[in-house]
Amino acid sequence: MTEENKHCYIKEGKLALPYQYFAGRIGSKFLVSLRDKKKILGVKCEKCGKVFIPPRKTCERCFEDISEKWVELSNEGEVTNFTVVRTDDKHHPRKAPYVLAMIKLGGADTPIAHILGGVDPDSVKIGMKVKAVFADKAVNTMLQIDRFEPVN
Repeated sequence: MTEENKHCYIKEGKLALPYQYFAGRIGSKFLVSLRDKKKILGVKCEKCGKVFIPPRKTCERCFEDISEKWVELSNEGEVTNFTVVRTDDKHHPRKAPYVLAMIKLGGADTPIAHILGGVDPDSVKIGMKVKAVFADKAVNTMLQIDRFEPVN
């Protein structure tokens, strides 16, 4: 033990850090639209024209309040990047292997991260056209979009 940490107590082990995220007014409207209408909403900055998903209160470029500038986005988009998750964890939304992709929806300027299903992980490509598949039951989270699948 070094001089600088001689008064420290060290216990080796693992620590679970469960976390819950409060969606707030803007995030709640986004999630309710997914659940009740199966519509994906973003917010648009009228000053610079940029459309954000997930929605946020302020434009990152102009710092304009965009919290009430809702626009409906397409349920289809394209994969801009992805990774294949190959290890299981009780906190993951699926059993491995599965694809977590960055998907830029039609009408949006920013991509969202989501699960890509219905395709072999080794055949996923950047630029692949995909569409949202909504959950059958209400889940009140981003997983109201159960997954994205390739467009045939």
